[in-house]
Amino acid sequence: MKRKLMLLTAIAALGLGVGACENTGPGANANANANMSEPRAEATPMATATPKYSEEQAREERARAKENKETIGDTLDDAWIHTKIVAKLIANSKTPERKINVDVVKNAVTLRGTVESAEEKAEAEKIAKETDGVQKVTNQLKVVAPSKPAKTNKPAAKTKTD
Repeated sequence: MKRKLMLLTAIAALGLGVGACENTGPGANANANANMSEPRAEATPMATATPKYSEEQAREERARAKENKETIGDTLDDAWIHTKIVAKLIANSKTPERKINVDVVKNAVTLRGTVESAEEKAEAEKIAKETDGVQKVTNQLKVVAPSKPAKTNKPAAKTKTD
């Protein structure tokens, strides 16, 4: 449940951020419908696959990353890649919720932390590699078996007194 809530929060934040980037100043829509019947000029493709991700959103993502001891480079792409990977890891039931640190610098991703199985480690790496914009993934995740709870019904040790 917590995982789904975090995912929905991340998606909502991204959606609000993208919507907030629209030009809404005075006269922004004055000619919006004026030329609808005329053929449009060829659409100009975006320079990158990054949607309208603002510097403000990148600053917020860097602040969140810093709280989790993660590193994000100075570009919008690095912050956007970090956002996408963290959201995918949270949404994926095969990866631990926030035990994986994601560092992104110059489109290169480094995964750090501990996971409980080789499957979790492989899934986290797969998610990072399949994320748009990622050029390289370094997987430094360590597989550590979950600790077993201590037995509490064990008899107390006897002490010898003279």
